[in-house]
Formats: sequence, structure tokens, C-alpha cells
Amino acid sequence: MFDLTGRVALVTGAAQGIGHAVATALADAGATVVATDIRDQSDLGDEIRTRSHDVTDPRRWAEIVDEVADSEGRLDILVNNAGVSGYDQLHELSLQEWNRIVAINQTGVLLGMKHALRLMRPRRSGAIVNISSICGATSVAGVAAYHASKHAVLTMTKNAAVSYAAEGIRANAVLPGWIRTPLTLGQTDELNDAFLDATPMGVGGESADVAAAVCFLVSDHARFITGVDLPVDGGYLAR
Repeated sequence: MFDLTGRVALVTGAAQGIGHAVATALADAGATVVATDIRDQSDLGDEIRTRSHDVTDPRRWAEIVDEVADSEGRLDILVNNAGVSGYDQLHELSLQEWNRIVAINQTGVLLGMKHALRLMRPRRSGAIVNISSICGATSVAGVAAYHASKHAVLTMTKNAAVSYAAEGIRANAVLPGWIRTPLTLGQTDELNDAFLDATPMGVGGESADVAAAVCFLVSDHARFITGVDLPVDGGYLAR
């Protein structure tokens, strides 16, 4: 459905789940894809370049974006997908756990946009998609640090959208609901059942559903869309 031939994309957190599906979908649409993660990504296939990447490390961000600049001369698409969850209630949350989640989910997004903009701004073109969560737009009990980080991603996305729109750079966020991934399958049955029971469509989604939304947002079909929060959630946020 989407032709991304000739475009260069960088996707973080691509070893599994949503990131894996996004990297694969972008490559299938014709983009040159650089996929990064701290985990092994060997099953992504030979057509996707993979790199080891801790998104909290600014020096590693600089290295990877510099490598893209040297090899491709451009960066058209950034998908900030890398993220972690955490289940602590606010009164039980340690500062160490808070800092870990915020560093990956929020600071990692900041660093990604900061370095991607180095290549996008001179070309006056680019599309950024930040993966937030339905927990970025509503609240459930617990997961205090996760909520805070995913809310922040929405605000950061809107700031980037209004800051760089005049330079031809778009920034949007995707808010997955309950998506079948290793992360959600590792949650308790009680928590998963609560999310699914509150989903009007009555079922969970697949990583491919989120990947399709990302492909749309980075394509020319979305050329007049920036600063939006797009739920992919089976109607969860419409309740």
C-alpha cells in the first residue's frame, strides 16, 4: 500500500515485537532500513542492516547516525520504538527504577530526535514516529514510571511537530493498545485480561497493526499530518 522506495529509515528496539514488525514492513515497502537493539536481531534478514544500540547512550546515537550519513547520505524516517515497562506503584517505586524507565522510554526518544534532525534539517524533509502507548493518554493503577514516560513522549512529539513543521519535518506518535508481543505476554494474566476486557473490539492487536500505522504516517499519504496521537487500540481510548 505504501511506496517508500529510496527512503532511509532508522528503527530502534527492532529485535522483537512491534519494532521487528515495523522494520520489516518499512523494508517491504522499499525503504533502506537500519534496525537497532541491545538484543540479537539476526532473524530480521539480510536486507535490513542491524546495529547494537543502547538508546540511552548519546555517543552511540551519534555513531549510528553518522554511519547512516556516511553510507546513505540521508535519513528520511526515524521510528523511536525502543522501550521498557515497569509495574511498580508510586509508593513502591525506587529512584533507580524510575531513572531506568525514563532513560529508555523518554531520554532515548529525545536523543533519537536530536540526532536524526541533524540529517533531516539540511534536507528540509523527514518523518518521525514515536511509539507511545495508550498509557500515555490515560491511566491504570500502578506502572507509575511507565505512565510518566509515555505521557512525556506525546508532549515531546507535539513539540517537535510544531518546532520543525516549517522545515518540512513531520512528527507523530502511535499509541498501541494491547498488542500481542513478548512484553505483553510476559505480563500477568490479570493485567492482560483487564486490558482486553476494556477494549471495545474485545480482542488484542498484532504488531503488524502498529507497523501499518507507522508506514502510513511516514508515507506521502500522510504528508499533511503532523503532531497527532494515533491510537492503535481496538477502541480502548474511545470509551
